[in-house]
Amino acid sequence: MSAQDDRACDGLALIGARHCKRAFLDRPVPRDVLAEVLLVAGQAPSSRNAQPWRVTVVTGDTLTALTRTLQEAFERGEQPRPDCAGRPPSQDSTAAERARAARSGVLRAKGHAPDDPSAGRAHLSDNLRFFDAPAALVCHVPGDAVAGTFLETGFFLQNVMLGLVARGLGSCPQFSVAGYADALRRKLDIDADRLIVCTLAVGYADEAAPVNRFVPHRARLEEYVRWS
Repeated sequence: MSAQDDRACDGLALIGARHCKRAFLDRPVPRDVLAEVLLVAGQAPSSRNAQPWRVTVVTGDTLTALTRTLQEAFERGEQPRPDCAGRPPSQDSTAAERARAARSGVLRAKGHAPDDPSAGRAHLSDNLRFFDAPAALVCHVPGDAVAGTFLETGFFLQNVMLGLVARGLGSCPQFSVAGYADALRRKLDIDADRLIVCTLAVGYADEAAPVNRFVPHRARLEEYVRWS
């Protein structure tokens, strides 16, 4: 097998190894590692090389303060107001069943009964703490972003997540935190005309945590590929 074949196999293995991590070790993530991953992730394609994505990296005391702000907003019942929709207004039965199964699987892995209303609330609270990860990334795009902008930013974010796996790190993309977009902009001095796309909890995964061993079922190839 050639060196090029070896790299291709390694790349596919990397893609297959990525899944969301929701429990992290109390171990700081070196800044140079994050910088390396973010730099390489910038190789993502974009129309006319516009590179519309921007990232605010949050760690240490700033992350602690941000988490406190988000928790306080949640506890006083502040309703999420994301800058953009995270899902279509309606879903077909297949998508709805996948969402139900994924939610139930996560809650069971965390030791909760899926039909317990308090379990969902506790899980959302964990989200707003970034699952106690030592680092968080906040991704944002221009205020006049269109569908293609979000597509390109998705390319970039996937590169980030795969790059983190390559460096022994785990992550979890979070739209739920983006529901508190105004708080994120205010606490992190993000320009008012920027749209918050999502956040990403980042750290060294605690592989002993049952929730990190949960991987949702993936569709069979024939469910989403048509050969013609």
